Amino acid sequence: MNYNVNEKGYYGDFGGAYIPEMLYPNVEELRQNYLKVMQEPDFQEEFKALLKEYVGRPTPLYYAKRFSEKYGTKVYLKREDLCHTGAHKVNNTIGQILMAKRLGKNRIIAETGAGQHGVATATVCALMGLECIVYMGAIDIKRQAPNVARMKMLGATVVPAESGSKTLKDATNEAIRDWINNPTDTHYIIGSVVGPHPYPDMVARFQSVISEEVKKQLLEKEGKENPDYVVACVGGGSNAAGLFYHYLDTPEVGIIAVEAAGKGIHSGESAATSALGKEGIIHGSKTLLMQTDDGQITEPYSISAGLDYPGVGPMHAHLFRSGRGEFISITDDDAMQAGLELCKLEGIIPAIESSHALAIFEERKFKKDDVVVVNLSGRGDKDLNTYIDYFKLA
Repeated sequence: MNYNVNEKGYYGDFGGAYIPEMLYPNVEELRQNYLKVMQEPDFQEEFKALLKEYVGRPTPLYYAKRFSEKYGTKVYLKREDLCHTGAHKVNNTIGQILMAKRLGKNRIIAETGAGQHGVATATVCALMGLECIVYMGAIDIKRQAPNVARMKMLGATVVPAESGSKTLKDATNEAIRDWINNPTDTHYIIGSVVGPHPYPDMVARFQSVISEEVKKQLLEKEGKENPDYVVACVGGGSNAAGLFYHYLDTPEVGIIAVEAAGKGIHSGESAATSALGKEGIIHGSKTLLMQTDDGQITEPYSISAGLDYPGVGPMHAHLFRSGRGEFISITDDDAMQAGLELCKLEGIIPAIESSHALAIFEERKFKKDDVVVVNLSGRGDKDLNTYIDYFKLA
């Protein structure tokens, strides 16, 4: 079975480009050019140079000794939290800003939930001198204030989405509306492996630098390129797509995707799409999403602003449906405890998104010699207020 996208933009049953006619020219222009542009030697050269000198790649693959001892297995952390801007998001925004410039676009729009993608987009727009408009749910603006301040300092305009649940889904709707109204000069930088084809594939390719590095780093540390398992949290799923990418067709590497169960899978306040989702179309692609019996999208919930998306990217829907990926749902409480545990065992404060991935070791047992690579997708600075409130630290 193939786990990569096919020429029509599908991963198995999932993917495609279900878009209003008004958007067709924008998406089609990108689809016809993205692979060609990405393969140009000067594009690759500029992309790699910026990843090295601006983002600070390669990020370390760190053996978490005390954490490993506690759980009786070998745990390596891929330190995406050490990227410039504090998360993996910048790998993709660097790639897409270079793409936009080559397509002659000078106005950039983006959506953001936790704010990390907004910051990463504002960062590269400042770097390239391009106008930047970021759409963000009004609720997320409140709970991610430091990231809103960063975006404004970087020269971006932050526009609140006041509709629906006032979170990521609604910010995405507003960004799509803007793009329909500004088709010629605007490029929409989608921050995850969601949206109409070619976005899920393009974003996965830009993020695949993560697994590319893991292969080289593991060879150095363990004498083999392949770990036994790769583990990442999944909201839309770009950090996961990046870690899984070079292992998709390597069946001996187990793929574990970790979703946010919120207050419990069946609590009515959850974002566990694999457990609760049915096939549907959201933001231009067919995937698994949480919806009512009559097809209305239900509001997701997670303590983590980056995981409360009502669906998953089509690549992940296919990994789940085909059985290639093992999907585990983690509650708010378990994620918060895992985050605090990493702080105390390893001196690393993780983003709450990443804490979900760390929480699986309490319930999923591994062998002593298993090599488990966990994507530490972001650092916890942006979540300090949530940690403070939860653990009553102040």
